[in-house]
Amino acid sequence: MRYSAASLRPIKDAHASGLRLNIGKLIPRWKGVTIGGDVHLATYREKAMIRQLLFALLIGSFLSSVSNAEPRKFARYRVGNKIAYGIVDGERIQEIEGNLFYQWKKTDRSYALKEVKLLVPSEPRHVFAMAGNYENHINDGTTTAIITTTSKVSSNPKTGETTTETKVEEEVRIAGQVPELFKTPQPFFKSPSSLTANDTNVVIPKDAGVVHYEAELVIVIGRTCKDVSKQEAADYVFGVTCGNDVSARVWQKGDVQWWRAKASDTFGPCGPFIVTGLDYDNLKITLRQNGEVKQDDNTKHLIHDVASCVSFISKHITLQPGDMIFTGTPGKTAEIKAGDVLEVEIEGVGVLRNKVVAE
Repeated sequence: MRYSAASLRPIKDAHASGLRLNIGKLIPRWKGVTIGGDVHLATYREKAMIRQLLFALLIGSFLSSVSNAEPRKFARYRVGNKIAYGIVDGERIQEIEGNLFYQWKKTDRSYALKEVKLLVPSEPRHVFAMAGNYENHINDGTTTAIITTTSKVSSNPKTGETTTETKVEEEVRIAGQVPELFKTPQPFFKSPSSLTANDTNVVIPKDAGVVHYEAELVIVIGRTCKDVSKQEAADYVFGVTCGNDVSARVWQKGDVQWWRAKASDTFGPCGPFIVTGLDYDNLKITLRQNGEVKQDDNTKHLIHDVASCVSFISKHITLQPGDMIFTGTPGKTAEIKAGDVLEVEIEGVGVLRNKVVAE
């Protein structure tokens, strides 16, 4: 049984107020049953259900504390031979022990940020990215007709006869409207091995041709997530980080799959921090190339918001704590070359900085 934030609200409210919880308000046939007073249950099944509600009370207390908390900034880092997570406060990071996504506590060890090496902020099993998730990325403000003509030429070796079949497909993209294809979320896989941390190099393969930047908000999953509704999805988001979905355009157009166009080594910069407690659907996102602003938008313009992305993917693939979803890039992108410095800045999260080098 799953418990969404909405379904737990009566439990959370009861917990916060210190009042006895009348179960009859949640399950009408249990009239007069309360938590905090004498509980008389008729059946084993009802005992099992009350245990589930008590567990929900615990989860509700946790969700209440999270929802009322100030934004927190976490980082994964290396110091010496040790890899750890920590809480970032200003220019220092305080080490935590335990599991970041389940239970942890602060230690008495802290470091200056300049003393540690920041790493990819989680260790995902799955990395997804969303194609065409900003209207201004898939439509430049004009009405465009895309006409694709496919010709199939067949030759009969016995008769020597040649036949030609021609198929014409037309797609019209109207300014200000989301094309029909992109009204459904369009996720694709990036390889976890494509991820690279803040202050590392993006390496352009020698045969890649034209490669572009793509500034993106990246979702970090906090709980095992399978087939959740949009309304429940926010409960499964741990936080967000900055990302750059580096893309080799020649491969993207010419290959059947985007496996190397989007997932070559170093084509997934992300970091430097995971931040919790923000309004993820209203954050300013900026990309600078050698200090010049090239992308400047807001996540409120996502076609499919954070909850929609999580919900849609979870209906088909189980998401695990630490998994990442790159949510798509806004506006137009441009070519990057060796020597460039790319900076992705997201409001409240930080600045992801990477240098571009040639293989």
